[in-house]
Amino acid sequence: MRAGVWMLGGVGLGAGLMYWTDPRSGRRRRAVTQDKFRHALHELELGAGVVTRDLLHRARGWFFETQGRFRREEVDDKTVEARVRAALGRVCSHPHALQISVTVGRVRLEGVILKAEHSKLLSRLRRVPGVLDVIDHLEVHKQLGGHPKLQGGVVKKGDRPEFLQRNWSPAARFVGGLGGGSLLTWGLSHRGVPGLISTVLGSLLTLRSITNIELKRLTGMGGGRLGFALHKDILVYAPVEEVFAFWRAMENFPRFMTHVAEVRTSGGDRSHWRVRGPAGISFEWDAIVTRLLPNQVLAWKSVEGSTVEHAGVIHFEPAHGGRATRLDIRMTYTPPAGALGHVFARLLGADPKKQMDDDLLRFKSLLETGKATGRETVSREELPVPRPVH
Repeated sequence: MRAGVWMLGGVGLGAGLMYWTDPRSGRRRRAVTQDKFRHALHELELGAGVVTRDLLHRARGWFFETQGRFRREEVDDKTVEARVRAALGRVCSHPHALQISVTVGRVRLEGVILKAEHSKLLSRLRRVPGVLDVIDHLEVHKQLGGHPKLQGGVVKKGDRPEFLQRNWSPAARFVGGLGGGSLLTWGLSHRGVPGLISTVLGSLLTLRSITNIELKRLTGMGGGRLGFALHKDILVYAPVEEVFAFWRAMENFPRFMTHVAEVRTSGGDRSHWRVRGPAGISFEWDAIVTRLLPNQVLAWKSVEGSTVEHAGVIHFEPAHGGRATRLDIRMTYTPPAGALGHVFARLLGADPKKQMDDDLLRFKSLLETGKATGRETVSREELPVPRPVH
């Protein structure tokens, strides 16, 4: 066993030396590696500075906050009321529905509020510096729309712990990375169920710290269609009617989209997609058109339960006196396994953004010159005639 390891190590070392000392390309490879190494050191230095400043600022804030709790502060009622109103934004979705008055540090609340925000509001106001007591005379409603002043808006979640927020601060990412690395190291050095659990948790925590992506998006469990976003603007020198017609005829896509193997329309606004993924893996899903304004807007989304959840919208705008068309394309998608699947695809050379750029360039070439090269070279005359737009 040990001899086999030494042999593999020797082969790897020899291959590495051949790669770096190659007389034709070795010098360029070494130069590129040195540049990447210097760039990585520069980014590491910047990141360390950001983390250090964040930790110092938080430590300073925690010190003064703790000091203030043990020191009685004489504050006039106008200042207390201003602090209370400033605190409402985090815990109340309809602050205009509240009437606030302050008398000798005692806050009196009147008006209407949602039940989901009631207890969070009282708890938050009692922590405002200068507030001695909170007198609650609020009318509580269970849901939005239960009162004329509770129309619209989104229920506020209130103050959330640092590690439960969507985006972690630099200090939280640093602490989380240290904790994840420790769990991962311990798990790899121990066998059995505890070691496996520690390895999995450590890996997820480390990846969460490095990417700053929520776990539900990182794993693809609950990330929905907002996993990753792509945005592209492109100008095509063809009339908007022709450009829109080709996008509407989805059967054409495999001719200039190299990763799309097949698109079948089944009548109406529904279509079935088969797309080639990394390592030759194919994914299939059904999609429906959600918005269609001829020569203006085309929007779609995958149906519920699809392997690859995605949505997109394209806006078409005439340009240069109608001789050209400007397309604004926005897409969101969540690949299988979330961000982990995205990273895996990138490691195998499948970059969705680059694929999108290449496909759009082929489409532009097809519309402007009548020819585009993908898996094959096709002319515009070979493509199916676009169906009429209704």
